[in-house]
Amino acid sequence: MGKGAISRDDILKTLKEYDDRGPEAFLARYGFKPARKFLILHDGKEYDSKAVAGVAHKHSQGRPLTWDELSGGVGHAVDWLKREGFQVGVSRSPKWTRDELILACDVVAENGWRGLSSSDPRIAELSDLLQLLAAYPPEQRAAEYRNRNGAALKTANIASFHPNYEGSPTNGGQLDREVLRDFLVRPAEMARAAELLREGLRSGDLQPVAQSEDEGFDDDVSAPEGRALYRRHRTRERNKGLRKKKIESVLKRGGTLSCEACGFDFAKVYGKRGEGYIECHHVVPLHVAGEGTTRLADLALICSNCHRMIHRSAPWPTPVELRLLVQEQASRGEPGLPGPRTPVESADA
Repeated sequence: MGKGAISRDDILKTLKEYDDRGPEAFLARYGFKPARKFLILHDGKEYDSKAVAGVAHKHSQGRPLTWDELSGGVGHAVDWLKREGFQVGVSRSPKWTRDELILACDVVAENGWRGLSSSDPRIAELSDLLQLLAAYPPEQRAAEYRNRNGAALKTANIASFHPNYEGSPTNGGQLDREVLRDFLVRPAEMARAAELLREGLRSGDLQPVAQSEDEGFDDDVSAPEGRALYRRHRTRERNKGLRKKKIESVLKRGGTLSCEACGFDFAKVYGKRGEGYIECHHVVPLHVAGEGTTRLADLALICSNCHRMIHRSAPWPTPVELRLLVQEQASRGEPGLPGPRTPVESADA
């Protein structure tokens, strides 16, 4: 018997049997347990993915697979079902992202660090925003994804982690605590980040950033304002027109295209291949500056390594602060460190 050698017709026959018998009787008949994570989404109904994939084998293989003969996740049942064109989603909502927690934490802060009930209009608004944010692709969002009950429960979780909370903390993760700490340490910045998220989602200017779609965001980057605003921030930094104007402005005043933090010069190291190359960093994060016209004075020319170090952990240091760190390391005699340069005094406005 070939595991996974099932056709779309085999699966459709099994779905019909599932409907005819009913979920409980179907699972009991073949010795399967309810799906813990993945469900088939077909014609507006949900089906236990592992059970359906296993039982479908009987139509062309002579007998169904048993519970112990296959995995219900990726690599077995999920892949087989998707291969035949079926949509497979999750049976429970995935972990909350930083963007989602920023929106939820802001609501809790506005409520005096108390959780809100599912009937509160602010929870309805939060749930709607979370749907617009779409932090996960459709196949990972269950029917109850970020509904009012889930949103209200998350506000209770966040409130229970507040230092002044009287009682035992409820369920929640490390990221809940981190976002709460950011709000307590930098309340104005985080409230502004939440405001920009709400405005961008309502207007449609801020595009959803699903976990699996943001290729420029990884574990080495820490964005206190969340993925969506970080992507907007990086878009501003990658504006070729602004970068060109900044470079022209620096050269016109007699400056060089060396890193303002560590002094690295691409042309000196790579010759002609490095001539004219330098990265552009927006000194003021989007959640602090807000939307508006970017001035050349808001931009700094830095090398790739220093740019990465700035974005690596929050709060982000300025190029000047990073330059002082490099100088401190150099004063200790650390080998291989170039001498930091002092940037040309800016006349940009």
